[in-house]
Amino acid sequence: MSKTIEKLGPLAALAGHWEGDEGIDVAPSKNGAATTKFRELITFDPMGPVTNGPQTLYGLKYTTTAWPLGEDEAFHEEVGYWLWDADSEQVMRCFIVPRGVVVNAGGTATEDSKTFSLRADVGSEIYGVMSSPFLDKAFKTVCYTLKVTVNDDGSFSYREETQLKIPGLDDIFHHTDENRLTKIES
Repeated sequence: MSKTIEKLGPLAALAGHWEGDEGIDVAPSKNGAATTKFRELITFDPMGPVTNGPQTLYGLKYTTTAWPLGEDEAFHEEVGYWLWDADSEQVMRCFIVPRGVVVNAGGTATEDSKTFSLRADVGSEIYGVMSSPFLDKAFKTVCYTLKVTVNDDGSFSYREETQLKIPGLDDIFHHTDENRLTKIES
């Protein structure tokens, strides 16, 4: 396992179990936008190597669940992989949300990056977004961005934005989520 962690590049600091209760979600609602404060649990399990011919990837299998503060019923879950391609200095996040959205986002980073950003665009064959027929019509994701920062105190923070095209709105809706998480188990 430690050999795998050594090969994770900028993802190495994320391996383990994390929790945070400083989350802020801004999502579409009947009245425009609704802000929800939330708590979150994320598990990152190291994996690899994964070999694709000459390409070798290392990564983290992950799950995340989020609950509104003070409530027991989760309002968000997802599963996927974070991947590191050292040769091309690419960080990738491939995940599915059980509403019918699949995202493969990526960006450039160095092995020792403490901050990195990822992006996926609808219609792109590289780092793209796909949705179910309902979501494509009602809440079409046109762009997804994510910024991750490994903080000096050992925590990590993220801010993600999902740009949505919603019928009846002239402007793109900027659905955002952010949180700061602390490691609870390695």
